[in-house]
Amino acid sequence: MPPFRLICILILGFSSGLPLALTGSTLQAWLAVENVDIKTIGLYAVVGFPYTYKFLWSPFLDYLKPGFFDQRRGWIAIMQLACAGLIAAMAFLDAHSAWTVAAVAAAIAFCSSTQDMAIDAYRTDLLPAQERGLGAAYYVTGYRVAMLVSGGLALILAGEFLGWSGTYLLMAGLIAVCAVITAISPTADTPEDIAKRAIKRKLFDIVKESTRNFMSKEAAIWILVLIVLYKVGDAFAGSLTTAFLLKGLGFTLTEVGAVNKTVSLIATLLGAFLGGALMTRMGLYGALMLFGIFQAVSNLSFWLLSVIEPNIWSMGGAVFVENLCGGMGTAAFVALLTSLCSKEFSATQYALLSSLAAMGRVYLAAPAGYVVDAFGWSDFFIFSTIAAIPGLIALYLLRTSIQKLAR
Repeated sequence: MPPFRLICILILGFSSGLPLALTGSTLQAWLAVENVDIKTIGLYAVVGFPYTYKFLWSPFLDYLKPGFFDQRRGWIAIMQLACAGLIAAMAFLDAHSAWTVAAVAAAIAFCSSTQDMAIDAYRTDLLPAQERGLGAAYYVTGYRVAMLVSGGLALILAGEFLGWSGTYLLMAGLIAVCAVITAISPTADTPEDIAKRAIKRKLFDIVKESTRNFMSKEAAIWILVLIVLYKVGDAFAGSLTTAFLLKGLGFTLTEVGAVNKTVSLIATLLGAFLGGALMTRMGLYGALMLFGIFQAVSNLSFWLLSVIEPNIWSMGGAVFVENLCGGMGTAAFVALLTSLCSKEFSATQYALLSSLAAMGRVYLAAPAGYVVDAFGWSDFFIFSTIAAIPGLIALYLLRTSIQKLAR
């Protein structure tokens, strides 16, 4: 039986992942069923902007203490209850009231992204170094299961059983239950933490001190470079996986939806748990290096798929291998980000580091379509493997600094 704190991390991962589809793919499905204009549906993508810019208000989570629970759990509970109320409100909206739906969806995204920051900080503060890998695995598992519940399962419930209003109310209820779990979760605050936070500081001072605190770490600038580069090869290949299966190989939407979504979920969860378990034996640096190599080489499974006669089994095999290795790499990468944060500024620092990691995935993977157009799919997946090498080199050069983080 895992420790209670890891069970809590699992539930909080579920709470973190649940709202995402409700303002994304599930929302789009609802609008499409209600015959909302396709151009209007496309514009709803912008309601997710808080997830990209959440670092801008992250210092408030280190600065302001809620009136109940502790610093981290208080913020988590507030955002969970806010998400539950807003998701419930969606159940009573008219899909054709574009501005109202967009405003509520953007508010959900704001509260959800703030909840994410608080949970990241709580996980950073709560778990000892030897449990960070397993903690990442439990968190990723909860997150992925929640995305399946609020994505695929929500569509089935809305279409066959509860309708859209009932489905959104059910999802709101699940978030509310997570708030109960937050209330009974163990505190992450030590007496030293409470004493430090009792000293009231200006908001700008928190930003300045958290930056100075991070930059005082050994090889801080080069660690930031590593954060940008570590997942680039994996993200580069993953950015066009669905397009490759549909346009490059000619699989149908049903085949891709059934195999890709199901197999990728199972493989990612298995990879996250396997990675977390191995990390307790290998240490942070060893896990980052081995799983990073696995991530890079796994892209060649899609290269193999591009040069053989494709079938449903070979597609499933390639998807499984890539997501298994990607899940292992994600577990190690989340453990790295956690290790880099100081408890005093964990909300601010983790939000900044995760935003930096996302910047690498988004902007460095953006030219992927141009590479496919110029060189074809086979060369694209070879190039994605090569794109992972700079991150591995940076990791090797920083091995001493990374090894110190786990102590």
